Amino acid sequence: MSDMGCVDKLTDREKEVLQLLAEGCSNRQIADNLNISVRTVKFHTANIYEKIRASSRSAAIVWVWRNRESLMIP
Repeated sequence: MSDMGCVDKLTDREKEVLQLLAEGCSNRQIADNLNISVRTVKFHTANIYEKIRASSRSAAIVWVWRNRESLMIP
């Protein structure tokens, strides 16, 4: 079941970070891919965890798999 309320709260950048996180990328890899700092990645992941009510990276990844269609991630 999709949690549309949470999906709607995510910014486009947070969705990009979340997608890369779900692909197994490290913070450094996410930063390099998006041309941002690791500190900014950590800022985005903290915001993401709060918005989707995830307590960890693995919980966020599970959330992504459950909400892939809503996030429009292939």
